[in-house]
Amino acid sequence: MEPLIYEETTETPGVILDKENGIFKIWGKAFPEETHKFYEPILNWLDEYIQNPNNKTSFVFKMDYFNSASSTRILEMLYTLDKLYKSGNEVIIQWHYLEIDDDMVESGKEFSEMISAPVEFHPYTEAQDND
Repeated sequence: MEPLIYEETTETPGVILDKENGIFKIWGKAFPEETHKFYEPILNWLDEYIQNPNNKTSFVFKMDYFNSASSTRILEMLYTLDKLYKSGNEVIIQWHYLEIDDDMVESGKEFSEMISAPVEFHPYTEAQDND
């Protein structure tokens, strides 16, 4: 399965979906002009991935901001990961947020209540924002 990699821009998040190396990460700001066009390949990749997943899937969300349209697509991603979890696979979702960003941690908590897969919350400071 080929990796799906998007460079981060001012309007779209960076994305690494790499089955072979076990890297699943989305980060940055998300308010793409064409939400469907941006997220469709990501959702398709995840749908294909869950047909033959790794033994363990640890998915990192490290979002600075996302609009409501992206929120819907992020939830779709989480539902796909939850489907994988409910089928008996090891899935961990890591929700990283700037420790002073109450909105981002609240969004993560709301999402976590909508799925069964475990969600770990990881606050960080601006000084730590280099990974």
